[in-house]
Order: sequence, then structure tokens, then C-alpha cells
Amino acid sequence: MATEVSERESGKREAAERAGAAEPGIPAWRVLLEYVRPYRMTLLLGALLSLVTGATGLALPLVARELINNLSADEAIGGALLLMTLLVVANAGIGALGAYVLQRTAESVVLTARKGLVSHLLRLRISAVDRSEPGDLMARVSSDTTLLKAVTTDSLVGLATSALTLVATLVLMAVVDLPLLGVTVAVVGLAAAVIGLIVPRIRRASRAAQESVGLMGASLERILGALRTVKASGAEHREERAVHASAHESWRQSVKAAKWSALAGNTAGLSMQVAFITVLASGGARVATGAIDVATLVAFLLYVFYLMAPIQQLVQAITQYQVGSAAVGRIQEALRLEAEPDHPAAALPEPGAEPAGLVFEGVRFRYGPEQPEVHRGVSFAVPPRGMTAFVGPSGAGKTTVFSLIERFYDATDGRVLLDGRDVREWETPQLRAAIGYVEQDAPVLSGTLRENLVMGAPEAGEERLAEVLRTARLEGLVARLPDGLETVVGHRGTKLSGGERQRVAIARALLRRPRLLLLDEATSQLDAVNEAALRDTVADISRRTTVLVVAHRLSTVTMADRIVVMDAGEVRAVGSHGELVAADPLYAELAATQFLATAS
Repeated sequence: MATEVSERESGKREAAERAGAAEPGIPAWRVLLEYVRPYRMTLLLGALLSLVTGATGLALPLVARELINNLSADEAIGGALLLMTLLVVANAGIGALGAYVLQRTAESVVLTARKGLVSHLLRLRISAVDRSEPGDLMARVSSDTTLLKAVTTDSLVGLATSALTLVATLVLMAVVDLPLLGVTVAVVGLAAAVIGLIVPRIRRASRAAQESVGLMGASLERILGALRTVKASGAEHREERAVHASAHESWRQSVKAAKWSALAGNTAGLSMQVAFITVLASGGARVATGAIDVATLVAFLLYVFYLMAPIQQLVQAITQYQVGSAAVGRIQEALRLEAEPDHPAAALPEPGAEPAGLVFEGVRFRYGPEQPEVHRGVSFAVPPRGMTAFVGPSGAGKTTVFSLIERFYDATDGRVLLDGRDVREWETPQLRAAIGYVEQDAPVLSGTLRENLVMGAPEAGEERLAEVLRTARLEGLVARLPDGLETVVGHRGTKLSGGERQRVAIARALLRRPRLLLLDEATSQLDAVNEAALRDTVADISRRTTVLVVAHRLSTVTMADRIVVMDAGEVRAVGSHGELVAADPLYAELAATQFLATAS
């Protein structure tokens, strides 16, 4: 119990941190610091190693000056050579270790960001998913989070270490010769002003490039999800052009960002070359006048060379931050999408649990503020146990009934009561643990048949699994498959027929021992023999639990205990098949169309 409470509190803390990081208006650097915070000690170690590497480099010009002075004075140079060698070796070794520590930390930051974003996306409300493109969301998890790696090492650490190294170098240059430092700072300052004008363009181009990658992912996901339709329609070339256009736009914006980044980097490099030439000229004049000696000029020129590294690193840190801040902005946008509360998983109903009763009280619902009402005061009652069917024309609001029960959406007005309790008062996992739901298109996920069956009941034993396979008439399928339950069913179950996918979805729902079973067009792809057999199975299940069925084929529901006729978001009538044929014109018309006009 203590462990469960601890895990729950930890989950709440992580959810709160994700929510805090996703608040609008928070600067990108603060969000980055939140990602880095768990790894701050290793990051500090990497930064310290980088500073030590820089310090060993900065000591070399001073040792070189000492070496030249010793040569000029005809003194021993063995000690200076040994010290220079040790500094070079230390610089290489400590630099490599520091780079490894920083890269490892950066990879950990990416991992944390990906885990947090994936956890959030899996808890998104269906309404938020409806407003998003899955391909674009996947791009944010993959490509946008990858950009955090460079920004962690180059921006956060690189900015700090390069700034400190730059300051230290300038101080030592001032110690060596102050007038030459003035010349150097003037040249570098002019370059910094130019780079300041370039940086905003890098940010805008990077953001546009990443958004284009998201659009490309969304387009490709849309096509691959309906590839058979695309091929059957001969639309490959048209769809290809759409994806290529997104790819080309991403390339164009990436090239633009690369152009500005290259210009910024070359401006920094050019400034150092100009500084070197200027220092060489003015320093040579100072040597000629006797103001400084040759050793001092050599030491200062070495510092000019060493100044190049922190300046270029500083420019790189700034440009990488622009790229990273665009990625952080897109990650924050995804984290701001509305998600369900992060509750721990609830236990499934025990065998023999009481069936659930259901009531809709004046329910009104629309999918968005600008959308028309789908439900207009829907009211009905379903007692525990038995089968209730929902029929009516397309668009009547039948499937929406199930979506409101599952709390994929919440009613705009009115109440949905399960066991006399508003579904909004239930913890979502407890609510859904009591429900078995078979969707209209009966999706099957990539993986093995067993993984698909036990998705909602991972602890189900072999005996229970065999019982459900018999109930859903899947024994023959399992016997035919080369590896039985361990057979991989392909992407979206492409190795199974439509009817087989529906039976797998039904078995998956039954394995949860639901107190309320929702079947949305669950027999639409079954042949007549399997439909009749499954109809008898559902009738038998309805004696032990509450079953709700949405069906266009009335042959599926003629034996239901009650039939709810819906039209234009309202309940027209409730009764048995025979009563409705006699009393409701719409139902009578539907029955006559399907040759079921006689009372059963």
C-alpha cells in the first residue's frame, strides 16, 4: 500500500511539473532548466571538466612566453617543455571525459522529455486528439525532442563555459597587454552587433522548418493509414506531391536557418582573423618601439587564437538556443493540450460482479462551441442486466451515447448516471474498468494476437482466455494461424479479415468481465452464420451483465429487451421490436427496408 501511495504521489508530482512547464509565456530557458534539473550534478561535473579543459589551454600561452624568454636568456627549457606536454595531454584527456559526460547528460534530458511528452499524449482527451494531427504529434516526440540534446550541451553548458572562458581569456590578455586588448575588443564588438541582427532570423526559420516536418509527418500518417484507398483511387502521385511539398518547405526553411547560422559563424571567424591581423600589425609596431618584447606579442597572439574557440562556442550556443527554443515551444504546445487526470489503473470487476444500471437525464452535447448539437435532451433508462439496442439513421447520435458513457467527452448539459452516480464523479480508470467497449471499426494493434486480446486484462489466465476464445468463436482462427496466439497480426491487424478483427475486439472486451458491455456495430463485418452465432452469444451474456448495442442491421437487435430509437439527436421511442413496428413510423420504415416488418 505504501508503495502504491508513493507511486501515486510521484505520478502527481510529475504531472504537475509537466503542467507547470507547459504554462504559456514561460521562457524557453526556464523550461530547459526544468528538464535539466534532475541531472544538474552530472551537468555541473561536465561543465567543470570543460572549464578545466579551458584552463589548461589558457595556461599554454603563459608557458610559451616563459619558454621563449628562457631561450632568449640561454636558460634551461626542459621544465617548460615538460609542463607544456602535461598541459596538452591533460587538455585532451579531460576534454574527452567532459564531452562524454555532457553528451550522456544531454541524452538523458532527451529521454526525460520524450517520456514526459509520451505520457501526456497517452492521456489526452479525445477532444484534444480530434483537434490535432497524429503525425505532427509524433514529430514533436521524435524530432523536436532530439533538438534538446544539442541545446542542452551547446546552449546551457556551452553558454556558461564559453562565457567564463571568454572572460578569463580577456583578463589574461589584459594582463599581457592592455592596448592590444582594446584593439581586439573593438573588432569583436563590431562582429557581435552583426550577429545580434542575424539571431532572430535563425529562430524564425528553425520554427518554420520544424512545423513543416510536423506537417510532413501528418500527411504521411494520413496516407499510410488509408494506403489501400489511396492506391485504389490511383491517388499515389497526388498524395506524393502533397508530402513532397511539405518536405520541400522543411528543406527550404532549414536551408534558410543554415544560411543564417553559417553567416553568424563565419562572422565570428572573420572577426577573429581581422583581430589577429590587427593585433599582429599594432603589436609589431609596439615591439619596434620597444613598448613590449617579442615573447609578449607571441603570448598575446596565442590568446587571440584561444579567444576564437569560446567566441565560436558562444555563437553556436546562441544559434542552437534559437533552434532549441523553437522545439521547446512546440513541445510546450503539445503539453498544453487538455489531458485526463493521471490516476492509477483500477482493478477489473471480480467474477460475478453485479451488472451496471445506466440513466441519461436530459443530456445535451456538441463537439465544439461552433458545432451543432449532437444530443438535444436525450433521456432514457437502462436497468441492470439485459440487452438494450440503439437504432436510427446515420448521424442520430447513437455512437455519441457510448462516447459519453466512456467519458471520451462530457455532456454539455444534463447527466449520465452509472449505478445512480454521475460519470463525472467517478475516477476515470474505475469507470472504464467496469466497461467493455467494442468500437465501430474494431481496431487491432500491431503485435501478437495474444497481446491484442489481453490488452485490457493483462492478468487473465489461460483458462479464462480459452473460455473467451470459445465465446467469440475465435478457436478456429487460432488453430489456423501458424503460431497460434503468438502470431503477429500486422500493422492494424492487416493479416486478419474484417470479421476476425471484430471478433478479436469482442473477445478483448469480454476478457475484462465488464459490468457494462458496449457494442458499436460489432457484427457489421460478420457473415450471416457468425452473426447469428454471436447474436446468440450476446443474448446469453446479457443475462449476466448489461449490454448496449448500436446497430444499423436490425436483425442484430430484434431480440433485444428494449430498443431505443434515435433521430436528429433525440429519443423518438423506446420499446420492443414488435411494439416499435406498430407504434413508430421511423422504426417501421427501417424494419420494412430490411424485411423485418413483422413482429417477432
